[in-house]
Amino acid sequence: MHLYADSTHHLPHIDPQRRDLILSCGAALQHFTVALAALGWQAHVHRMPNSANPDHLASIEISASTASEQDIALAAAIPRRRTDRRLYSSWPVPAGDIALMSSRAARSGVMLRRVAAPERLATVILEAMHRHADDTEYLIELSQWSGRYGALAGVPARNTPPAAPHSTLPARAFANPVLPQPEGAAPETDAGVVLALGTATDDPLAVLRAGEATGVVLLTATALGLSSCPITEPLEIAETRELVRTTVLDRDCIPQMLLRVGWAPLNADPLPATPRRPLTDVVSRLDGSPIVLS
Repeated sequence: MHLYADSTHHLPHIDPQRRDLILSCGAALQHFTVALAALGWQAHVHRMPNSANPDHLASIEISASTASEQDIALAAAIPRRRTDRRLYSSWPVPAGDIALMSSRAARSGVMLRRVAAPERLATVILEAMHRHADDTEYLIELSQWSGRYGALAGVPARNTPPAAPHSTLPARAFANPVLPQPEGAAPETDAGVVLALGTATDDPLAVLRAGEATGVVLLTATALGLSSCPITEPLEIAETRELVRTTVLDRDCIPQMLLRVGWAPLNADPLPATPRRPLTDVVSRLDGSPIVLS
């Protein structure tokens, strides 16, 4: 199997360096390999195998193996995983859960740490939001991938809540948000935490590995019963991303992903799955011919 970035879904203004595109492919690669592992197949991944083709992100050799309980648990979390942008409950996230996610991210060579000063991050997020609010090209791209009904890609309207006033961490202003907050949920009782994933370098290989680490952290959170959502807006602008590195992470690493993690309120309605493109749109034979599903 070979993994290629689909440049037709690249957002050139929001993601000029293709970092988000490669990172999302890394998460898909991790989901693919853990699904194989749960079925008794081991994936041997060769990352960035073709320097002449930057879209060729990985080649995967598959051999027989034995599934572990961890593989099965993580694979079972794939169809249950949701991006929950709503407010979380007052239940604290156990330190042991964060340690588990950190250890699994480390296997990809990625550092995970809890953001100790969310107020600093909030300041950076606000700066990114103000810059985006005056950026016409950004607003055009945002309307193309969020707030739509029936789209097969992007963020649907039914999966995005309006921004909660007085929230500790400002949320991205998506197009046409219609998802209600759970009754009784309030910013002052939201005990969610922010986890930062970072790497020592910022080359495409490091970004791909960060995507793989993001994938395993999201699945681990889901398997533990935690809700999660990415915070990417401050990482989409070079200046605010540098502020995250210097003021939030104390220059320890280069930030690749920020994840908000917490417990959903007991009365929170289940989130609908976001639409996915048909398999025939994303998988083909090496000669370019389509996969025929019987």
